[in-house]
Amino acid sequence: MVDTHAHIEMCDDRAEAIVKRAAEAGVERILTIGLSGETFDQTLAIAERHDEVFAAVGWHPNLTAGYGDEQAAQIAEAARHPKVRAIGETGLDFYRDNAPPDDQRRAFLSQIEIATDFVLPVSIHARAAESECIDLLVEHGFDLPAVVLHCFGDPAVLDRAVEAGFYCSFAGNVTFKNAPELREAAAHVPDELLLLETDSPFLAPQPVRGERCEPAYVTMTADVVAEARGVTAGELDALVTANAARVFGW
Repeated sequence: MVDTHAHIEMCDDRAEAIVKRAAEAGVERILTIGLSGETFDQTLAIAERHDEVFAAVGWHPNLTAGYGDEQAAQIAEAARHPKVRAIGETGLDFYRDNAPPDDQRRAFLSQIEIATDFVLPVSIHARAAESECIDLLVEHGFDLPAVVLHCFGDPAVLDRAVEAGFYCSFAGNVTFKNAPELREAAAHVPDELLLLETDSPFLAPQPVRGERCEPAYVTMTADVVAEARGVTAGELDALVTANAARVFGW
């Protein structure tokens, strides 16, 4: 199994312990995500120390107030690291009023350009802005090798996402008791576009809900998605592992 979106540097425990527990649970690859230039060094250092950990670098939409050339240059510099396999997370978040919408859009389009230049996939954060994110990606992202809708959470845009060929990555919230529509969406994503993640330290799956999440818990999410799709855990594991390898080139 793989965890295609985690924030190891945000977890309270030491990275070594987190990666060890993930390996013991059968998690062989982890993509840890840098949220801004302040975290890139730590994110890349974790990836350097662990063969099974790779990195993504980007500017989270909630942190994009004042985004400009300096921030874009930091992303581009970090993207040259050999363990960086995606740009992000980037996107739009109109649920929280942490950054002006125009700054978010400017940062998003800038990072699409960086990903295109480096021939890297993008990891997308979309909240209360899913349709606009898809619009911008379809309009500006044709040269991207892949688009991953991280923590997929809006079943209403599933058909548009699939039509565009975007990967849909499901996190622990798909296991919540009040999320039957999200499980239904996970059941209908085409095999070749399905991914799983934890978004650690957030969104711990239902069996451990309320705890700090970590990459080892992706197996709990996998069990629920496998049941929703009517396949075995092993079959789902093989599918998601192959998809992630194709997207992130590990």
